[in-house]
Amino acid sequence: MEPMVLNLTSMRTSSDGAWQGDNPLNHAFPLLIVQTILVLFISRFFAFILKPLRQPKVIAEILGGILLGPSALGRIKDFSHIIFPSWSTPILESVASIGLLFYLFLVGLELDLSSIRRSGKSAITIALAGISLPFLIAVGVTFLMRKAINGENKVGYPQFLMFTGVALSITAFPVLARILAELKLLTTRIGETAMAAAAFNDVAAWILLALAVALAGGNHKGPLVSIWVLISGVAFVAFMFILVRPMMTWVANRCSSDQIEDEAYICLTLAGVMLSGFMTDLIGVHAIFGAFIFGLTIPKGGEFAAKLTKRIEDFVSGLLLPLYFASSGLKTDVTKIHGIKAWGLLALVISVSCTGKILGTFLVAMMCMIPVRESLALGVLMNTKGLVELIVLNIGKEKKILNDEMFAILVLMALFTTFMTTPTVMAIYKPYVVASQSQSSLERQNSPSKNSKKQKELRILACIHGPGCVPSLINLIESTGTSSENSLLKVYVMHLVELTDRSSSIMMVHKVRKNGLPFINRFCLGVAHHIASAFEAYSQVGQVTIRHTTAISGLTTMHEDILHVAEAKRVSIIILPFNKQWNKQGEETMDNLEHGWKAVNERVLKCANCSVALFVDRGLGVGAEKGAKTKSLKRVCILFLGGPDDRRALEYVGGIANQSVVVTVVRCVEQSTTPLSPITNPDRELDETAVAEFQRRNGSVEFVEKALVGNIIDTVADIAQSREYSLVIMGKQHHPSTIVPELAHNQLEHTELGPIGDTLASSSRGISCSVLVIQTPQISK
Repeated sequence: MEPMVLNLTSMRTSSDGAWQGDNPLNHAFPLLIVQTILVLFISRFFAFILKPLRQPKVIAEILGGILLGPSALGRIKDFSHIIFPSWSTPILESVASIGLLFYLFLVGLELDLSSIRRSGKSAITIALAGISLPFLIAVGVTFLMRKAINGENKVGYPQFLMFTGVALSITAFPVLARILAELKLLTTRIGETAMAAAAFNDVAAWILLALAVALAGGNHKGPLVSIWVLISGVAFVAFMFILVRPMMTWVANRCSSDQIEDEAYICLTLAGVMLSGFMTDLIGVHAIFGAFIFGLTIPKGGEFAAKLTKRIEDFVSGLLLPLYFASSGLKTDVTKIHGIKAWGLLALVISVSCTGKILGTFLVAMMCMIPVRESLALGVLMNTKGLVELIVLNIGKEKKILNDEMFAILVLMALFTTFMTTPTVMAIYKPYVVASQSQSSLERQNSPSKNSKKQKELRILACIHGPGCVPSLINLIESTGTSSENSLLKVYVMHLVELTDRSSSIMMVHKVRKNGLPFINRFCLGVAHHIASAFEAYSQVGQVTIRHTTAISGLTTMHEDILHVAEAKRVSIIILPFNKQWNKQGEETMDNLEHGWKAVNERVLKCANCSVALFVDRGLGVGAEKGAKTKSLKRVCILFLGGPDDRRALEYVGGIANQSVVVTVVRCVEQSTTPLSPITNPDRELDETAVAEFQRRNGSVEFVEKALVGNIIDTVADIAQSREYSLVIMGKQHHPSTIVPELAHNQLEHTELGPIGDTLASSSRGISCSVLVIQTPQISK
């Protein structure tokens, strides 16, 4: 098939349609749509294949581009001429560059320079060593590569050295954050050090990149041009920070007010991204540098930055950025690496890159008194490559510094070093073992043996999704007990934050630096800081010891974080938030959270070694129970039908007394003509013992026996609908002989709550009280 020759000056954007005999693929816009769909499909396919190997998404996107390029499918002439003809390349790269421009604006928007100053001398020293040694090694490698690769000797040595040195020495901060999250290392010392060093490395990479581009501009025009480019670039940065930054601070403060319409300011800001990119391109530095600097000028952590991120992040990261990776892959022709000498050069580049980065980081980390295994793992982590690497290589190819063979060698080097990071770190470093040792030392410091022998300590791990859960959780703690002379209540509060592929999620890790195996009693920044402050204030006022932490993890592994802390802290019960949240607009109305949170709860319920409670919050103590008959005191109902879970509910409430709460135990009694013996119901004797013990220890508790007449579901619903109680506590499963067969045929919407808990969580019955459903450990049943 002969390739179609098109005149670019007369090329139309859209076609007349197939019915008029016009091929849409001969026109720019329809072809761009097909290319985008193909790129997204291939990259998502590779991401799915590599997910079990815990590989970052950038690997899949680069592989997808290589597959579509001249290394694989591009070798089929019909495919390349129809789907990726040469005339479409500038269009695809222009759209991809727009995505890259706004993505680098997001990186600058979310990179807090002040955090680098707070990161400590050791992290900065490690980052400098990880940059310096590979760069020094690149001096010799560059000399060899210019001699060995045809055509590279025509390029100036300083220009070639800069691009090769930057490619060998940089660390990909977003990719590193994703790998650390997958390996549960963000909470450890090695994770915090790696993140701080990578943040410093990121800034250094942009400075080196700007210098490399400036030198590339003077490759044919002489050194004077490079000097003018550098001076102009420094002047641009000074202009942005001296004049533009105060303006953007004023805009951010103005948009934080609810009375101000922020649409115009957001549009002007997005236009500022394009203008900044144009200015740096005019200077002679790449346009992305201007967008990155403009992002740095916007105040961090405010509502304006969050609004900007929310508006553009998904579109840029999910749709446009993969096009950039694909365009990089389309330029990568692995077949250019042919012969033993070429493959030997690839092996040399990989070896030098790994040796310089790992060895430099390892030696300095050892000098900073970091253990050998952690230092080695840190070196491997700092060897991660990613987006900045590809940007450097693409600019080098665009400036004619790197030819096709050298470009392919460096792209494969980036792929190999990033791919090896996860399995290598897993082989040499076991995060759970190290974290368990640190947790054990913490436990010895807070051992119950240091307390009075007469005191019984109850430890609770309470999980929350955000600041909106704080008032209800505090009221739940008050409703179920506080410390007394005979008992001590200690609550570990864990703020659960989902880690996604979104850049804002990755940067949130940089700010919080806590995940996976969280350190207790360490406070983080932003929203989590306000949560920590609220609980710290309550612990000083109430008779409760509270420790707060934040866990940032993917939903598929969030349960591991919860279970590990529960085991390390030897808690007796885990309180999980239900996957529906009260929306504060009505007493019964609740909003669904993402489905993955329900799966998190189910995995914790299945695997926990201790009791687990699901908290269905309808605004406990914050206005949801306005119709309650008694407003001065909190009224709590314990619904007791019988069985291990109901007995655990009695034990939980009865373990710690609280005089400000009125507790009523409603015991549902079966109507039977013949008495039930322990043989027909072996739990009956245990139930009687549990109730008698609860009555003996809590004489002020009101007991009500309610005969089960008709449907048990309607009986329980009537109790919850009475508006006498702000909180109903119950077990998940029940064992009376007539109840179990009756409930077995019910279709449950929320199986994790059990049949009766599912009824009380329903929004169709007009129930306004909050519900706590308790389950005993499944593994012991």
